[in-house]
Amino acid sequence: MKKPFLTLAKAREIMQTYPTPFHIYDERGIRENARALNAAFGWNPGFKEYFAVKATPTPGILKLLREEGCGVDCSSLTELMMAKRCGFSGHEIMFSSNETPAEEFELAAELGAVINLDDLTHVEFLHRVLGRVPETVCCRFNPGGVFTLGESKEGFQVMDNPGEAKYGMTRPQLAQAFARLKELGAKRFGIHAFLASNTISNEYYPALARLLFQTAADVAKETGCHVAFINLSGGVGVPYRPDQSANDIAVIGEGVRKAYEEILVPAGMGDTAVYTELGRFMLAPFGHLVTTAVHEKHIYKEYIGVDACAANLMRPAIYGAYHHITVLGKEDAPCSRVYDVVGSLCENSDKFAIDRALPEIEVGDVLAIHDTGAHGFSMGYNYNGKLRSAELLLREDGSVELLRRAETPEDYFATLVW
Repeated sequence: MKKPFLTLAKAREIMQTYPTPFHIYDERGIRENARALNAAFGWNPGFKEYFAVKATPTPGILKLLREEGCGVDCSSLTELMMAKRCGFSGHEIMFSSNETPAEEFELAAELGAVINLDDLTHVEFLHRVLGRVPETVCCRFNPGGVFTLGESKEGFQVMDNPGEAKYGMTRPQLAQAFARLKELGAKRFGIHAFLASNTISNEYYPALARLLFQTAADVAKETGCHVAFINLSGGVGVPYRPDQSANDIAVIGEGVRKAYEEILVPAGMGDTAVYTELGRFMLAPFGHLVTTAVHEKHIYKEYIGVDACAANLMRPAIYGAYHHITVLGKEDAPCSRVYDVVGSLCENSDKFAIDRALPEIEVGDVLAIHDTGAHGFSMGYNYNGKLRSAELLLREDGSVELLRRAETPEDYFATLVW
């Protein structure tokens, strides 16, 4: 059973200063999770987590993660600018983008970020833009085909389709890119790949590691390039549904260690650093969207209308994604009613839950929508003139810090020309 990190009493206390809807993050959970990740990969001296900024582009969160030893993975100009303002510099920043404008490569190079090239043609483009290539550079690999683990120990299949993804280079292109980058002056190389999204399996990362470690050993032998690091990217997921089991990051780290010792160490590559690029795993469970029930409707179905909408959390509307809902103060009440929990957008997809069994909800009840710490606020938008909410941090001592104020109508109108 999923339990919120926020009580009804605490929520109502916060609401006296910050009205719903708002996103709130749990400092204690974030720090403990970051420390568990670092411990799981502590066997690798060069290990570093590059948090995916796109998941939660909030300075207060990024600074917190930096305190825990994390770097950042950026994919746009403004994400690079945010990283700089948060105190990240040099190889604390990984820049992984695609269809990249010249100005973004220029800023990444100025900051000393590790540039992760998405395509073979970007080698010459980067050289033309900068007049050089960095001594340390990374290339994104796409093995093509369909990636599957088959029946996993967790009892279900992990499957995705890299061959349909727009990202990365083929295996021959990867070797070609390394060789050309070496000609242009690069000395330290990295390999990056992403094969599956939100996997609830302790086997995914070790399987990806084996593929990348063997690819790295082969390409290093073919090209004579020094592969200094391998970025396992993201894909380690979280259990959105209450009947799903969470990944065990210690087991995952041990699985990657075994692959490392079986493949890279015999290849003379025992000094290769391992990087991760986790957004969802790092933050999703430690964020709630808190919203108030403002209406009820009884027609062909039972509806509860809340003051949040898909502009605050769009995953259910665009993906049909499940997000667990707790009615605060009724955690132990029987789920005796079935509701659609909906927002106020002029779109029928604006539903946080469909046919969801919940306790009886009354107008004024406070709902916590779970697992919104990543790809929650960050995917917000202003359709229907909706304004994005505040972001708050629940500190370990119980205090609450404002990370981002709620938008106002003046913000919405600020870019318009009348």
